[in-house]
Amino acid sequence: MVLRDLEIFVEVARKGNFATVARDRDVDATTIARSIQSLEQELGIPLFTRTTRRVTLTDSGERYLERVGGLIEDLIDAGEEAQALHREPRGRIRIQGPVSFSELNVVPLLPGFFQAHPGIEVDLILSDEPLDLMAQRIDLALRLGPVHLSGSHRVSLLAQMVSRVVATPTYLAASPPLRTPEDLARHPCLLLDMPGFGGQWFYRSSEASSIQSVPVSGPLRTSNAIALKQMTLAHGGLSLQADWMVGKELASGDLVDVFPQHEWTASFFGNAMFTVLPPGSRMPRKTKAFLDYLRHAFRSGPIWSVFGRLPEP
Repeated sequence: MVLRDLEIFVEVARKGNFATVARDRDVDATTIARSIQSLEQELGIPLFTRTTRRVTLTDSGERYLERVGGLIEDLIDAGEEAQALHREPRGRIRIQGPVSFSELNVVPLLPGFFQAHPGIEVDLILSDEPLDLMAQRIDLALRLGPVHLSGSHRVSLLAQMVSRVVATPTYLAASPPLRTPEDLARHPCLLLDMPGFGGQWFYRSSEASSIQSVPVSGPLRTSNAIALKQMTLAHGGLSLQADWMVGKELASGDLVDVFPQHEWTASFFGNAMFTVLPPGSRMPRKTKAFLDYLRHAFRSGPIWSVFGRLPEP
């Protein structure tokens, strides 16, 4: 029995089709199919049920995967750990994250990461829609949560989110005073047009206090958070912004936190950014290198809380 055939069997079982495994291994799909056929002939049992789009494990295949899957991954890990003594991680990884968050908080980290890991290349997929990690061959995803995923996806907290009602000093000087949250009804509020976001903002004075709401309306709704910030900076009204979006502008004084004594949200409290890994007990060294670098950037607090100071590679 060839170890390579067992490795391919585990990969096909995890990823659901021959083509994906073939792309990852940079071989023809028929090579993957022959490897599975060879293993099935040696065992004398069918391991997969095949369709034109997908392969699924048979009952015998599921039982076999339970017995050998962990063993194969342990063997691969042992080999990589031994090799790690002599070489740096290499290869291409596919990272997916929300558009605005990634532009402001992930892209600035990439030059330092590439300097620290010159053998790794990154495909950065920016999308505000949650993608199927297995179907899109995503190695690591960033998700604004709480995150609800089926199966054995591995989810961990990256950073807590704090939102603030902000405006420019110029706008505030020329507008009616804002003494209480209820005064927002007399001001143009710029709104994020996303599922779960309506015509009201919620606030509380602490985690233990009751949640209050105020109706908000204004001339602009947009699905893009950066566009919302730019409209705010152009003195167009007030907006509800996450720290990661406006931290630098709050530090410079270009924007003002109108109600710093309150916590705010347009949907629910407890928002956070999470990292999500696809199912499987094994994490490739190249993925681990990127995840470790990302966590280091947030170790002493989100990078926007120190207003753009990036970690040393």
